[in-house]
Amino acid sequence: MERGEIEAPFPYLCHLCLSAPGLLVLLLFPMGPTAQNSKACALWCPPKSSCVNGNACRCYPGFISSSGEIFMDPLEKCDDINECGPPSPVYCGSSADCQNTEGGYHCTCSPGYEPTSGVTILRNESENTCQGIHKFLLPLAHVDECQHRPRVCKGRSICINTNGSYTCQCPPGLEFNPEDPRDCTENECTSGRNPCHSSAHCLNFVGSFECHCRPGWKPIPGPLQWPKQHNVDECSSGKHRCHSSTVCVNTVGSYTCHCRQGWVPKPGFQDKQMTTICEEIFPTWTAPPGIKSQALSHFFKRIQDLGRNFSSASVLNTVRDLVQEMGHLLETPGDLETQPLSEQRFAVTNLLFGLENVLRGLSKALPEGSWNFSSSAGIEVSLEVQAPSYRNITLTQNRTEMMLTWGTVHDSGDSGLAVVGLLSTPGMHRFLAEAPLVLDAEEQTTLHETHRGLLQETSHILLSDVISAFITKDFRSPVTFVFQHSVTPGPREKVHCVYWQRGQNGSGYWDTRGCWVTRTRDNSTTCQCTHLSIFAVLMAHYSVQNEDPALTVITYVGLSLSLLCLLLVALTFLLCKAIQNTSTSLHLQLSLCLFLAHLLFLTATDRTENKVLCALIAGALHYLYLASFTWMLLVGLHLFLSARNLMVVNYSNVNRFMKKAMFPVGYGVPAVIVAISAASRPHLYGTPT
Repeated sequence: MERGEIEAPFPYLCHLCLSAPGLLVLLLFPMGPTAQNSKACALWCPPKSSCVNGNACRCYPGFISSSGEIFMDPLEKCDDINECGPPSPVYCGSSADCQNTEGGYHCTCSPGYEPTSGVTILRNESENTCQGIHKFLLPLAHVDECQHRPRVCKGRSICINTNGSYTCQCPPGLEFNPEDPRDCTENECTSGRNPCHSSAHCLNFVGSFECHCRPGWKPIPGPLQWPKQHNVDECSSGKHRCHSSTVCVNTVGSYTCHCRQGWVPKPGFQDKQMTTICEEIFPTWTAPPGIKSQALSHFFKRIQDLGRNFSSASVLNTVRDLVQEMGHLLETPGDLETQPLSEQRFAVTNLLFGLENVLRGLSKALPEGSWNFSSSAGIEVSLEVQAPSYRNITLTQNRTEMMLTWGTVHDSGDSGLAVVGLLSTPGMHRFLAEAPLVLDAEEQTTLHETHRGLLQETSHILLSDVISAFITKDFRSPVTFVFQHSVTPGPREKVHCVYWQRGQNGSGYWDTRGCWVTRTRDNSTTCQCTHLSIFAVLMAHYSVQNEDPALTVITYVGLSLSLLCLLLVALTFLLCKAIQNTSTSLHLQLSLCLFLAHLLFLTATDRTENKVLCALIAGALHYLYLASFTWMLLVGLHLFLSARNLMVVNYSNVNRFMKKAMFPVGYGVPAVIVAISAASRPHLYGTPT
């Protein structure tokens, strides 16, 4: 039977429902034009109601219809509002009970209590004067509430006096009315007569009952001879709502959804329920097409055997065997190394992503805790299974460390366990060491701007093991990796944090997008990435065209002579007081700036080992040469003003103006320019030249 479908137990119920519209037409048709007059009074208003207009009626206070206080359906009726029923808005005060009446209510003292005012009918809490009977009965005597209040139990219920109170009991064959616990009614459903078939529910009403089909059942077509029903097979009829990850199993009157073999319920779901949704634990993993390798064929045959024999109880042994099989393949690759380079990368890409996918699935069946697996070939797997919290998680292996905070894990709405995994595969180094490197647009721009016209070629090597990281929930903040390596980068060698990107042809290449270096030392590199994949640390060597030796000699000799001359000029202007004036002051500042700039250029331009020091040297050179040009501008401006104002009267004004403006302009303007440049493009300071 479909949801919401109710089968009437007797034919007259169906006839009544079908004839109701006709009855409405018969009631309205004789009214003629008056039926259309909204101001005329409706003649069909039921008892306990008054007419609003020709189309609506209003229930008396204390009564209500199923449509509300005002209704327009001629079949509606006004029922009494049980002000004392739950949720009750009426509070009579302590030691008092609410008594519902037709169209209203009142309060009376509870059994064992009487009002001190003598008023037995109370309207609200303010009139409550109920006190215990023993407080004003001397000597203390037991009160028989059944005699004192003969109608305390309603209808056919029997009042039984108890010590200080009373109880109401129903005679055999009757039971308490759910709407009034002191009134007894007949319940045909529980009287032992069993009026409905086992395939239907019995619903009791006052003076009657109805039989409704259970879920998964429907009435047998034909004349209504209750109860004549049969079971519906929702699975074979296609009426079930099982998810595609489950199998429908029919039951008597219903059905259940079971997880397929090798699948488990997703977090937040249970197996063998109508709403069960499952996920595959051991995903399908097949060999890459087009590659003929006996080593690969043997490996994937072993993987298929592990998948067929897998069960949730043996998940630890399955992960251990999987790691051993991968280690054996990388330790003795056999004919895989003889394949063309493109096919090798194609096969390795399949192995890397396939192994991560299988480990991601198997980890969902692991119990909570920390798990570590390793093989003789050096492969290491670290798994952390626990509920997300706000503490730091660190997975440590021989040469790699992964750090994240559970607080960065996105809350997906379920309370299931999350899994963080770290896989290290040292044997992949031989297949991926010479794979192409693709830099993001910003790094390429920086590289070419640094080596304008001098960059010839780049080569790279892998410094770290190839690792794979995954998490079974979404995360928001970057994840930190620390890679250990034995090679120290040189002056023209740069370290990159890279990940393996699958190409369109099934192969792959190293990419830097979404990963960056936060710190590099002689034997370690710290990276941060906004996504999880297959990572490594790669060192790129940039071959820069060597400069002409003759130009180098000319540069050093010329700058040395310039330093000597500038030093003599500065000493002359500084020590000869007889010639000191505004013009000599301007030339003195110009000489000092040029002297410091040339000296820094000769002695510190090749100090690129320390990035911070290199950035400071580049910024200082930028500032000193800008200051030199600014002082040249001031010297020319002073010469122009002096020539224009040859009269002695105006010459003092020129000197006064230059003395006030030369230092703020000469040193302030270059400082503003360098600050703006460093703030807008800081990566251009400190790059190796």
